[in-house]
Amino acid sequence: MPRQERAEQTRKAILDAAASRFDEVGFLGASLSDILAEAGVTKGALYFHFRSKEELADALIQEQFDLSGTGGLLQAPGLQSAIDWSHGMARGLRTDVRVRASIRLVIEQGSFITPAGNAYKEWIDVADACFIAGKAAGDLRKEVVTNELAQFVVSSFTGIQLSSQVLTGRTDLAERVTFMWSLLLPSIVPPRRVHRFDPAGTQHPAD
Repeated sequence: MPRQERAEQTRKAILDAAASRFDEVGFLGASLSDILAEAGVTKGALYFHFRSKEELADALIQEQFDLSGTGGLLQAPGLQSAIDWSHGMARGLRTDVRVRASIRLVIEQGSFITPAGNAYKEWIDVADACFIAGKAAGDLRKEVVTNELAQFVVSSFTGIQLSSQVLTGRTDLAERVTFMWSLLLPSIVPPRRVHRFDPAGTQHPAD
């Protein structure tokens, strides 16, 4: 196997193992020795790719933006795009251990010796870009302040996914996110336009 391919496989194994441990026991509970054992790699291999547990956590947090489709979202921002994004995040939380780990790490980032990047601000900025585009299209009421709405939506989603995790292991997360948007849309969208938006998202994959 070519050296570069081996290196990529090793890096993937380390990230998968780190995600598994962070998801299960959090940042403070996960030890490098446990991550090494789960990944099946040597300490030297780990330090070749990541200098510390904090750097591993940062890599997972940054990667979740790719996994949740934020790059593509900003190419076509709008209110429905923000709704679909939140449902994509909800699906990721149920099906992808790296997404679960990264969001747990964001919530716990105050426990890092070296704090992780400001992921909350990045989420808010992405949502804000969607709402700015939506307002320009006439899809939001004139009195709506887009950044305030973005902060509210990100905070609400965070609380919803946490309560869903505690109460049902996130099995009802899609329904909870749909309910959030069902309550929110009539208060932020002009009445004549509310029917244009699907609070359940426009991509209804079979889970």
